[in-house]
Amino acid sequence: MSTARKRRNATLIGATLAALAIGTLQPTAAASAAPMSEAKTSASRQSPVFGVEEGIARTVASSLLSQQWREQVREAVLKRGEVDLHALTGKAADTAGTGLKSAVAGADQRILSLKGLPARTGSMLRIRLGAQSMRPHLTAASAPWVAVAATDDHAKTLTAYDSQGRRHTIDTSKVPDRPLYIVDIDVSKAHRAGLALLHKELVAKGLSKPQTRSGALNTTAAAGWWATKVDAIEVRDDEEPWFKGAAEMFSLVTGFGLDGKARVDSVDMPYLDYDNTVYYPNQILVNWSNYKYNLADVVMMEDDDGTNYKALAQAITTALLTITDQGTYIPLVNAVLSAMPDSWFTDDPDYVESWYTLARTSSGRLNGARGNGWMTVEPYFVEQF
Repeated sequence: MSTARKRRNATLIGATLAALAIGTLQPTAAASAAPMSEAKTSASRQSPVFGVEEGIARTVASSLLSQQWREQVREAVLKRGEVDLHALTGKAADTAGTGLKSAVAGADQRILSLKGLPARTGSMLRIRLGAQSMRPHLTAASAPWVAVAATDDHAKTLTAYDSQGRRHTIDTSKVPDRPLYIVDIDVSKAHRAGLALLHKELVAKGLSKPQTRSGALNTTAAAGWWATKVDAIEVRDDEEPWFKGAAEMFSLVTGFGLDGKARVDSVDMPYLDYDNTVYYPNQILVNWSNYKYNLADVVMMEDDDGTNYKALAQAITTALLTITDQGTYIPLVNAVLSAMPDSWFTDDPDYVESWYTLARTSSGRLNGARGNGWMTVEPYFVEQF
């Protein structure tokens, strides 16, 4: 069974469990629908954002016929790693580069629209080397191909373009020896803007609280508040193959607020770049003064190019607004996961891990429910000045 199909089945099971816990079990279209064919599943993974990126990749590949522009791109990539494509075309020394500027600007705006982000977010497209092992092969005499990272993290091939416009198939099971540029979006920038949009939508629906000027969530505690602090964390599979680069991770902490409504707090984890690496963030994960019960859940996700944050916010708020306080703790992880379309389990934000029944007194190592990660936590009291 494919990974995507397993995730789909897990989601349906989770939705059923959540509905049973809430007491509102109803037949769903997802549960009764026939499984999609492999061809349809594959096609659904090609997001509109991918189409925009692929068009730019072909255009960039053709522009590399110019030796002067090719050298400018090479120097920028070797020096900075990931380069803002709009900024680079603005500094182009010849027409091969300057001719890309309007196309890149138009693609940036299209991508922002597809991701549900405001135009003020800025430029999105960037260009980078496919892997660090390609650096020795990126010489002045080389003719790099240009590709877009596949929307399916488990894709067996990538399509790359050369300066003559020809297509080449690349096996993703190993890193190519020849230099390969990857065109993708600035996920870090989109991630920050998207989480801000998500938080704004949650606040508007009463599922979160606005932040104070100091950045801390509002609290009525006189002397401070209890928190759960993450001391160490590791993810075994961050859903990011070599052609995707570093991951952009975030967690959704869910529980019931003091007003009895379901509550979600988004927690950015920008340090979680790579899997099979232990990080020691000393990061506050849960502010317990915001919750009615001494239990909360955590859903960890990895952001990808195709994420539409407006749609993500709408899906989560729609699901959680239907859940009412029954006078006891109800796990909300399943409700969050069941609210997301199948495509969000193949790309966009990938489901990475989840932790149930995290308590204020929780401490030590906590293994995730999926078996894909762990974290060590401890209670931490945040004192007021």
